[in-house]
Amino acid sequence: MRFEEAYSGNVFIGASMDLEKSQAVLYGMPMDWTVTYRPGSRFGPARIREASLVHEEYSHYLRRELTEMTYYDAGDIPLAFGNPEKSLQQIASFVGKVLDLGKVPIGMGGEHLVSWPVVQEVYKRFPDLAVIHIDAHADLRTDYEGEPYSHSTPLRKISELIGGEHVYQFGIRSMTKEEVTYTEEAGIHFYPFDVLEPLQKCLPQLAGRPVYVTIDIDALDPAHAPGTGTPEPGGITSKEMLAAVHAIAQSQVQVVGADLVEVAPVYDHSEQTPILAAKLIREMLLGFIK
Repeated sequence: MRFEEAYSGNVFIGASMDLEKSQAVLYGMPMDWTVTYRPGSRFGPARIREASLVHEEYSHYLRRELTEMTYYDAGDIPLAFGNPEKSLQQIASFVGKVLDLGKVPIGMGGEHLVSWPVVQEVYKRFPDLAVIHIDAHADLRTDYEGEPYSHSTPLRKISELIGGEHVYQFGIRSMTKEEVTYTEEAGIHFYPFDVLEPLQKCLPQLAGRPVYVTIDIDALDPAHAPGTGTPEPGGITSKEMLAAVHAIAQSQVQVVGADLVEVAPVYDHSEQTPILAAKLIREMLLGFIK
């Protein structure tokens, strides 16, 4: 059984060819149509898959191996090049089918706007959804220079959909004054600069709840992840990001979907960014899929 909407070239390490028996579906959203600085994140999913081959299938952090769970790599969704609105509809259609099959969607971006249609679909199935957002940027703008379909707007759309009090933001270090005001007015749980410590304090509040986790690779300092479209100095280390993923994995929240976005491999000839992203995806698969 396969998805007609997606294709598979290289697959992520340890992926199963059996969709029906899989607990989760890994997929790519190769879109960077609305970026405001450097394009290239549409090449992220494919490069992350290739970089996964450098890693072991076993995680010593979680003491678990990919052979102990089953997930399916559906490849990248073929999106309408240059057409954000149609691309978002295509993503929503694909993710809706994943959820209808009872699988957990784990996405790879692509720019951060791709998270918006995914959360819409997840929210239809889990109306008490909370969102954990780890990023350098707040992404709370209503538009970017008049354009509502922008990678600077997905969390604004999400907070207006599910309610700001159900959104938890960590590591933010770049935003407008208007976005700061909105976090206060909307009741967003907003924790700038740091990730791990405030995340550990918030996770008990989310125990038992369905949670969607969205991670922008630029939450890391450019020294650790230079391959991204909008790098922002002053971020966390790769060790801290891994610890944040593990904190979520070892908590009592129910992760019902997740994504990792904004990997733009062309800006990192050392390949440390896709290699790190592949390791994070491995830990998300092993940690979030119980």
